[in-house]
Amino acid sequence: MSARRSAAAAVLALFLLGVPAEFAVADGPGGGVNCPPTKLDCPITAEDDKPPTDGKPGKPGGGGDGGGGGKATCAIDGKEVPCSTDMGRFNPADACYWQVLDPQPGPDDPVWGYATGVPDGWKPGDPGKLYNVSCPGIGRELAGGTTFSAAGPAGGGVDVQALAQRAVENLRLEGADIGVAPKPSGVGVVGMPVWIWNKPGPTRTGPATASATAGSVTVTATAKVRNVTYTMGDGETVVCTGPGTPYKAEYGKRRSPDCGHRYSTPSSSVDGGRYKVTATTTWDVEWAGAGQTGTITTTRDAGTSVEIREVQVLN
Repeated sequence: MSARRSAAAAVLALFLLGVPAEFAVADGPGGGVNCPPTKLDCPITAEDDKPPTDGKPGKPGGGGDGGGGGKATCAIDGKEVPCSTDMGRFNPADACYWQVLDPQPGPDDPVWGYATGVPDGWKPGDPGKLYNVSCPGIGRELAGGTTFSAAGPAGGGVDVQALAQRAVENLRLEGADIGVAPKPSGVGVVGMPVWIWNKPGPTRTGPATASATAGSVTVTATAKVRNVTYTMGDGETVVCTGPGTPYKAEYGKRRSPDCGHRYSTPSSSVDGGRYKVTATTTWDVEWAGAGQTGTITTTRDAGTSVEIREVQVLN
């Protein structure tokens, strides 16, 4: 074991035994740094230290994909069926598929004489269109046919899944607003606890709700965070199912109860001398509208960085 590793082990042993010990970051890039035993982040005091160029937390909402495809759910007598087929779009009001006639028949077309639902006195130019209605299922075929509707079927021909994607965009979901101890402006030490948390807010930790409307159809989406995966820059990942616990000075060198990490090597071993920390928030978004429901999964990224050094015992 190297002298530095032995010194670090000695400091850890003193900490675990509850014996006060002063320690300092070992010489190297940035010079010596005093760090009292009650703090997790050590302010840089050496004159030859250079301020970090990438140490500020990443802005929430950076990166991330646009979301996985949401699978709509439609059903006839409790059995799931496609929400859209070559017969048209599913109408939950009558459990039939509606497809608008395109082009619409001319005013003298005989179809107006046998289409169902055409109101007395209706004339071309008045609101309403003709639809081909198909009702799959034994004994239900007679429920279909050419049908007039002034407002259209439930959904009005709107692509409900596309409207759900709009509702997700209206949520304005963000990546984590990362809190970390040691702070990016300070220095941590090998083997000591690192605390991580996501600062609360509806668009960062959820739940968040938003809607999108097209015609008479409104889709409402509700988003909840499934987890946040932190890539710590040393080849390790930490998955946190909650926002994490913000660090307070009175916690001393205790470990985070729910979202933390320990580095086993100094960050001088990586390019730039700092560990880059990336937080990927996975959101589950449930949506509903026009008798349809579905779930969309989307992610958002954010980042920060930390400097970790080895320590040496001071006599």
